[in-house]
Amino acid sequence: MRIALHTKVRADRIKEYEAAHREVPEELTAAIQGAGVSEWTIWRSGTDLFHLLEVEDYAVMIAELEKLPVNVAWQARMAGLLDVVHDYSAQGSDASLPVVWQL
Repeated sequence: MRIALHTKVRADRIKEYEAAHREVPEELTAAIQGAGVSEWTIWRSGTDLFHLLEVEDYAVMIAELEKLPVNVAWQARMAGLLDVVHDYSAQGSDASLPVVWQL
């Protein structure tokens, strides 16, 4: 399934956010893939971040990663850089952007 998300980086932390994503821990990327994600791309427009994921089951992915120590540490790091974070709670699986149109 394809899932789109919207988060926001703090205007004064854009460079740090981008730098952090050049060094995502291998343990985290392996866990994300292990949770069923085959692709995850993030685009930035100003402070708006748009994520597109190809994932087997988004709710399952959220449940598997929510309490995983490497993800908890990464999300804590991201919380200092973001105004709107990716929600890894059970309610977060409802936070995807609805499809308006598709060709």
